[in-house]
Amino acid sequence: MSVTRDTSLPDLGGQRVLVTGASGGVGGGIARRFAAAGAHVAVHYRGASAASVDAAFELVEQLRAHGSHAVAVRADLGEPGSAGRLVEETVRALGGLDGLVNNAGIQPLTPLAETSREEWDEVLATNLGAVFELSQAAAAAMGAVGTRPNRWITHIASVEASRPAPAHAHYAVAKAGLVMHARAAALELGPAGIRVNTVSPGLVDRPGLAEAWPEGVESWISHAPLGRLATSRDIGNACVLLASPAAAFITGQDLAVDGGMLATPGW
Repeated sequence: MSVTRDTSLPDLGGQRVLVTGASGGVGGGIARRFAAAGAHVAVHYRGASAASVDAAFELVEQLRAHGSHAVAVRADLGEPGSAGRLVEETVRALGGLDGLVNNAGIQPLTPLAETSREEWDEVLATNLGAVFELSQAAAAAMGAVGTRPNRWITHIASVEASRPAPAHAHYAVAKAGLVMHARAAALELGPAGIRVNTVSPGLVDRPGLAEAWPEGVESWISHAPLGRLATSRDIGNACVLLASPAAAFITGQDLAVDGGMLATPGW
């Protein structure tokens, strides 16, 4: 099948990309933009339920409609050794690995005083520890392949890395850790030709958000200079940009995709 490419995006034809947490809204949006740019995409999903499996394979079919050699790969990143197995399966399915988007994560809403040690550890293990393991495994795979000049890792962080929201202490701490991990990894992986950056979304729209949190959505829209929420497409576009040859000299950086919110005096 010929690739139906979105010509508004950089040409990533032939890139082999793993997107974690791709069965969710933001991850699915990222995967779609990579396929639209011509990349081949491994769609990672966690759950074993019929709904989770169906969502992952439905996304794969959508990506294949763009001509992407898309595959679904399941892994519970909380299990020991799962990160390495996920990368190995991706390499087998796609014939190599050129890029990794670390998007998988959890976002519980718990006041700091009520957060248990177990919940704290779970958030940091999922949102930060798994990224460390995946990045380590991916870098090794990229080094083993060694045939592509453009190899990269992008973490999905958050504007909460620098401006936390109430009841998100564990989440904000993990996202801040991602920003620093990317800088440290950029320092050490740069000599191998692997670039590492973060994308920090602002408030991303999703079905039901305005109904569930009307005051938060209204406040965001009224304060953000661009006057709207982010979309998963916006986040995907930023990831594609950082994956493109146009970003060949960009590493160790954090790209905020927040409609200008970080430029305002406060939320």
